[in-house]
Amino acid sequence: MGNTGLQRELGLFDSISIVLGIVIGSGIFLVPNLIARVIDSPPWILAVWIVTGVLSFFGALAFAELGAMLPATGGQYVYLREAWGLLPAFLCGWTHFFVSQSAGIAYLSVSFAIYLSYFVPLGSWPARVVALAVMALLTLVNYRGVRPSATVQNVCTVAKVAGLFIIIVSAFFVPRFTSNAPSHGVPASAFGIAMIACLQAYDGWSAVSFVAGEVKNPERTLLRALSIGMAIAIAIYVLINMTYLKVLTIPEIAHADRVGTLAAERTLGRSGATLVAVTILLSILGSLNGRVLTQPRVYFAQACDGLFFRRFATIHPRYRTPSFSIVVQGAWSAVLILTGSFEVLIDYRIFGIWMLNVATVAGVVVLRRKRPELERPYRMWGYPFSTLAFIAVGSAFMLNTLIQRPAPSLIGLAIMAAGIPAFYLWRRRA
Repeated sequence: MGNTGLQRELGLFDSISIVLGIVIGSGIFLVPNLIARVIDSPPWILAVWIVTGVLSFFGALAFAELGAMLPATGGQYVYLREAWGLLPAFLCGWTHFFVSQSAGIAYLSVSFAIYLSYFVPLGSWPARVVALAVMALLTLVNYRGVRPSATVQNVCTVAKVAGLFIIIVSAFFVPRFTSNAPSHGVPASAFGIAMIACLQAYDGWSAVSFVAGEVKNPERTLLRALSIGMAIAIAIYVLINMTYLKVLTIPEIAHADRVGTLAAERTLGRSGATLVAVTILLSILGSLNGRVLTQPRVYFAQACDGLFFRRFATIHPRYRTPSFSIVVQGAWSAVLILTGSFEVLIDYRIFGIWMLNVATVAGVVVLRRKRPELERPYRMWGYPFSTLAFIAVGSAFMLNTLIQRPAPSLIGLAIMAAGIPAFYLWRRRA
């Protein structure tokens, strides 16, 4: 399985930047606030970040085995197609396009405008214009080639990791300001609610698989990129939370709208707030560019299979990118920005994303039995225990999400299910 006409231009550093750039968005500055509202014990706060990080790491290892075995453009869509058939694969692309990824692109674009207002005050409509402008600019960059997009991704990733490193290191040069309560147990339900927020912060590690058809030596590069990228992300998330807990009390974290800014002001003074604002902007920009880069490849792969409009399979003759797919994704994201629909859709996406992730990881087990003849340059570490652990914890997480947030979960499930009649219409049309 190849790249269907796309060029392999992405190396190891580019691939690591995609993983880190998408995973580390604005969540690390916002999610600690949500976690501190349900967990008031420092060790358990760190534990939830570690547990969800390890869970995500297991998922990344499963994607590494699948990516080395099936190094084709479309990634998760291809894995689901080979393991479960065309319908689940179609629902993957359907969910990404109409809910999870397009809404995520719109959300990040608006978030960029909101944080830019720290430097330039923006009203409601000027903020939307800025959101449209930054999304359109990155769409243009990606339209003109995977190499320019990778350059933007590398710069943003290096800059934001450097900014986070400064914030972390600064905490070690100040006396301990806080005296948080001693450790105590927390209810399982509270830990589960915190996991919902944490897993959203880790969201995006699967996206590098979408560009597998443009990665050099994907049999080795995908494993290294996912392993190194996720290891760095987990380390950064744990260290930045240790920084917050060193200079802030848990009630302060729970009530701070911008916990990162408050922590940096404690360690670096007023310049700390500026550093955090710049780091957040770079984080959002890197995550946004990474999604604009990777997501159109799913719709491209679908179209190559005859499960989406044929024009989505178009490759630009000069830039060698899935140009039509990139443009339409940008247009749909623009509609979501202008209408504000992303604010609703963003709440529905997590259940669908994790249903697809669990099904994909389960595909490792299915393909080991169904297609044992396929060459596997990498076999998932700890199989079958790591695989089953991801499936079990991921399923429990979905059940907990369904119980704790039934309306968004069921609506997200309904949107995914709406793709079933669309699939059969496409099959008949094909």
